[in-house]
Amino acid sequence: MTESLDLIPVLPELLVVLAAMALLMMGVFRKGDNTAAATTLAVAAMIGAMLLTWAVGGSDRLVSFGGLLVLDPFAVFVKVLILAASAITASMSLNFLDKEKLGRFEYPVLIMLATTGMMIMVSANDFLALYMGLEMQSLSLYVLAAYHRESAKATESGLKYYVLGSLASGMLLYGISLVYGFSGTTSFDGLAKLFGGEHPVHPHLGFIAGLVFVLAGLAFKISAAPFHMWAPDVYEGAPTPVTSFFAVAPKIAAMALLVRVMTGPFGELSDQWRQVVAFIALASMFIGAFAAIAQNNIKRLMAYSSIGHVGFMLVGVAAGSADGVQGVLIYLAIYLSMNVGVFAVILSMRQKGRLVEGINDLAGLGKSNPAMAAAMAVLMFSMAGIPPLAGFIGKFYVFKAAVDAGLYTLAIIGVVTSVVSAYYYLRIIKVMYFDEALESFERSGSKALGLVMAVATLVNIAFIAVPGPLLTSAKAAAAVLFPAAG
Repeated sequence: MTESLDLIPVLPELLVVLAAMALLMMGVFRKGDNTAAATTLAVAAMIGAMLLTWAVGGSDRLVSFGGLLVLDPFAVFVKVLILAASAITASMSLNFLDKEKLGRFEYPVLIMLATTGMMIMVSANDFLALYMGLEMQSLSLYVLAAYHRESAKATESGLKYYVLGSLASGMLLYGISLVYGFSGTTSFDGLAKLFGGEHPVHPHLGFIAGLVFVLAGLAFKISAAPFHMWAPDVYEGAPTPVTSFFAVAPKIAAMALLVRVMTGPFGELSDQWRQVVAFIALASMFIGAFAAIAQNNIKRLMAYSSIGHVGFMLVGVAAGSADGVQGVLIYLAIYLSMNVGVFAVILSMRQKGRLVEGINDLAGLGKSNPAMAAAMAVLMFSMAGIPPLAGFIGKFYVFKAAVDAGLYTLAIIGVVTSVVSAYYYLRIIKVMYFDEALESFERSGSKALGLVMAVATLVNIAFIAVPGPLLTSAKAAAAVLFPAAG
């Protein structure tokens, strides 16, 4: 561990936030619509930050700001996913913003500021840094949810997200205060030594209560049941590019944060938190499987789908092992590829100059646009976990980790709910290929959407042939959190 390095580990964050400030100045002082130029530069900055993250990060654990932030293989892995998700969703939004006349230079700036908060979250090594990153992300997301100011639904979604997000932040802060009050430290390393050192301390009941509140606050951020109530309304009401961003980048960051908190400062207390995580996983899988069946709006369906996927990932967290964390990281990478592909299709669903969101609007797509229908079918099969597509591999690893940890009931229920959720994924395929088309989609002509669709589809098909790089990097990232097991 190298403590002499201070700003080197946070160079990617500095690049993103300085680029955001530069774009803000450019937008203020340049006349005319700068949305396209600002978004292009934002994507370039995030790609640059991704390369910088790879260059700066290595096998060492670099510490910054006196131990508040760390850069290790786990943080590098997740930051690359976050930056990729943010860059892809930002590039996908250009066509939408242009057609809907919603172009404003603040849009990519908000995405970059939210991304900076997410990067701080996954590098957090102290509850103070954790909360700072979390709120930096959340404040930007509240504004993005209500980005379409003339839309009552968007305004409502932003307000709901803000109110419920504030409640969750209050729960998280209360939990952190209890943890600090009963332990005397907010440092992850300090807490890990307190409960796992040579003379481990038995946690006080008040400390366990604080742990539960922290877990509840983080569960809200990943929209895990029973803290999921905001997700369907926000997904439906927010502009579709914003929804695509919500569905991937913040989800990846919050899940990684949950993994770091549970395995780091609270790693020795797995017996105390495993039951809570298992309950949240079960509730999420059930709600994600059954509540989505009745949905007719594809964005709401994707909200419930994401809740179900979070439940599957939490199965890996509940295992409390390096294999479980490896499964979660593999799942996150595959989840990213599936979701950006599906939202590229949703952003292409345009009839008579307007965006449509109904599942029935996909009727006849197999005849009117065979390429888009084929891409959507592959992505739906992958989300359902049909082998040999990538989605199956993600579920296999988290369920295997649960079985190895003796969580047989959790794994069995996970498989059953996965089968149930296959119904609404297969329903979309049935609508595309077997229902009569009411009206065909316009040819959007967006190369970015077409490219994202094509690449996401190929990744989900070809992953089974070349899984090595992802599995190896995920294993190395997970091993950092379990040094004793290594």
